[in-house]
Amino acid sequence: MLNSEHANFPRASFVRRVGAIIYDSLLAVAVYMFAGGIGFGVFFALQSTGLIAMNGFEHTSDLLNNTPLYHGLYQLWLALCVCSFYAIFWSRGGQTLGMRAWRLKVQHPNGQNLSFITACARVVWSLLGIGNLWILINDDKLALQDMITRSEVVVLSVEANQMRNWHGA
Repeated sequence: MLNSEHANFPRASFVRRVGAIIYDSLLAVAVYMFAGGIGFGVFFALQSTGLIAMNGFEHTSDLLNNTPLYHGLYQLWLALCVCSFYAIFWSRGGQTLGMRAWRLKVQHPNGQNLSFITACARVVWSLLGIGNLWILINDDKLALQDMITRSEVVVLSVEANQMRNWHGA
């Protein structure tokens, strides 16, 4: 959805972005732990029912951590869950909870929300947050992920940040 009112807000500084990253890292850890519990529970259930053999390991966690295929799939599951956390928030309303606390919103320069695919690309190109360092040498306050996905992070007014149901509001 397009909201041209949000096209006029100033771009966020490096410091504001780092503040939101710190808040969101706590949420990302919570998502990681929750996804880990679900993933391990599913793995344990598959192992308990005999669909996955123990292969000489005494504990299910040893089997999961020491079998490259299982460990790789488990780590992929965790990464997808954490990346989805960001992509869903960015595509649904442009804000994670940390961004909302710092009054930041990610959007296209015309105020349009990101699509889910663009939000996923943004997650990848952020390089675990390292892409934000580009702001320090870019006069336009654009990070690497901003330039590649043609998006920007803006600082909202207090009033704009108070709005509920961000679905294009």
